[in-house]
Amino acid sequence: MLVHGALSDASIWSGVIPLLEAKGVKVIAVELALASFSEDVAITELALSLEDGPVLLVGHWYGGVVITEVGNNPKVVGLVYVAALAPDRGESANSLLDAFPPTHLFRDVQTDGHGFLKLTTRGVSDVAFDLTESQKNLFLATQHPTSVAILSGKIKEPAWRHKPSWFLIPSDDRAIGTDLQKREAEKADATTLIVTSSHLVLVSHPDRVAAFIEEAMISLADEIDLLGARFQKRPAPVAQ
Repeated sequence: MLVHGALSDASIWSGVIPLLEAKGVKVIAVELALASFSEDVAITELALSLEDGPVLLVGHWYGGVVITEVGNNPKVVGLVYVAALAPDRGESANSLLDAFPPTHLFRDVQTDGHGFLKLTTRGVSDVAFDLTESQKNLFLATQHPTSVAILSGKIKEPAWRHKPSWFLIPSDDRAIGTDLQKREAEKADATTLIVTSSHLVLVSHPDRVAAFIEEAMISLADEIDLLGARFQKRPAPVAQ
């Protein structure tokens, strides 16, 4: 289950999805509202409730905050963070970014006057410097206005403390910072891969991202089979 980040929508995974599906993986890309953290958690929980088997959660950017909270769901077998934030108990996206201030993320944004932000053309060219012009234009066209309020949502219990985690970290992340992600991965004792890329590694290197997700699934194969068997043994619901 793929969870996108702030300032984007589920189409940001369009390069990764067909690569996973070609391997026989069922993929769901969650569409967040980006208006409040609690709403985005609820949206992702609803998506989980519709699945009958084990789920590997994958989050990009702010999506990492969402999966950190939602990942405590018993259906979740693991967490994959792709250029993502992974707050600890009581932390938020804001508190992490304050501790490791990004040099570029909020430099080139525009606001609608109601607390919703979008990146400018220059901002996209900066944080997504390795994308083609057509990829940058597509990101601009599909950008999702994002409330600054979501960045204040605090984690109650971080799932990475209880579930196996993987971190794919861009070498030059000008949005949320490479050093911050390295610290997160170390704290979570996570399997880590550093890719030479910008923040939008899932667009510039979808093959590397898909392969990393597949590696996580292979590592969890036994747990996935066990949990899947438990779900299959559940009695069918009785119509009322």
